[in-house]
Amino acid sequence: MKLEVAITKRLGALELDVEFSAEAPVLGLFGRSGSGKTSVVNAIAGLLKPDSGRVVVDGEVLFDSARGINLAPEKRCIGYVFQDALLFPHLSVRHNLLYGAPRGGGGAIGFEAAVELLGLAALLERRPLALSGGEKQRVAIGRALLSQPRLLLMDEPLASLDNQRRMEILRYIERLRNELKQPVVYVSHAVGEITRLADHVVLMNEGSVLAHGPVQQIFNRADLRPHTGRYEGGALIEAEAVAHDARYFLTRFRFDGGELVAPGIDTPLGARVRIRIRSRDVSIATVMPQGISIRNVLAGNVTEIADNGGAIVEVSVRLGTIDVPARISRQARYELAIEPGSRVFLLIKAIAFDKRSVGFAAS
Repeated sequence: MKLEVAITKRLGALELDVEFSAEAPVLGLFGRSGSGKTSVVNAIAGLLKPDSGRVVVDGEVLFDSARGINLAPEKRCIGYVFQDALLFPHLSVRHNLLYGAPRGGGGAIGFEAAVELLGLAALLERRPLALSGGEKQRVAIGRALLSQPRLLLMDEPLASLDNQRRMEILRYIERLRNELKQPVVYVSHAVGEITRLADHVVLMNEGSVLAHGPVQQIFNRADLRPHTGRYEGGALIEAEAVAHDARYFLTRFRFDGGELVAPGIDTPLGARVRIRIRSRDVSIATVMPQGISIRNVLAGNVTEIADNGGAIVEVSVRLGTIDVPARISRQARYELAIEPGSRVFLLIKAIAFDKRSVGFAAS
């Protein structure tokens, strides 16, 4: 799916001026609340008319102010999953799913396949009021899929869910990406959701695009951390599951900078995953430590130190082809004589990698 957006729109105090072009299975729109993400997806869907510009999907012009083109939403072949499921309360799950589906069937996915993919078989005769938040969102995703969209827009679909339901829906969206190959534009201000799902990221701030590119490139850039989140900042790596330890319920993952151990053995061996390493979860030693509980000790060389004179410094350490940042005290940096080029050991607890930090990579 190739998406080209170049639009302007005055929205009260916000001047939306967005331009990007991306070709990716899942495109993430990321930024703080109020940055204009929802306005961009509404313009793609045809729910918001820009003041000027163009919107093009796979070569078809959906909007072009200069040529007077503005296709109606129902002619754009785009599905939309909102933050709130917006199901019809008087219809069963079955009839909610079938609403808007092409008569006579056909298309990329059929009713039975959608029900199986999203685990909805036991819910078909229930009404929305009898569903949990996560179940409602699964039905909303299924309804959008059965409209046979060439592009699926998802605007903060997990924002109103608790953490358990959020993890559940994330896994279903990964299945859409990996098994159905459904192109998605995914909107979120949550780092964990974007790094798990998106292949290409558009980083937005105050109505403009700060940067866009592959997800690893954007979230591994130190200069963007004030916008991608200092607290959640770190590195994103792709790794392969190579071994399970059934006795201790651990999985070993291999990447070009070494190996990482994480809790849980539900990842099939050989599967490619994305692992987010938060800089706040990383410590540094200048000698190989002995007799410690930390399971992950990786050797690397310091490439850069961000030291602004405060209490905290960020030390970037090269592991393979990835720079992994560690957030430590400025006092520790000087007491350990850590400088660019220093050989150090990164220490990362296995339990730092929870379900929000490890997700399946695009297949």
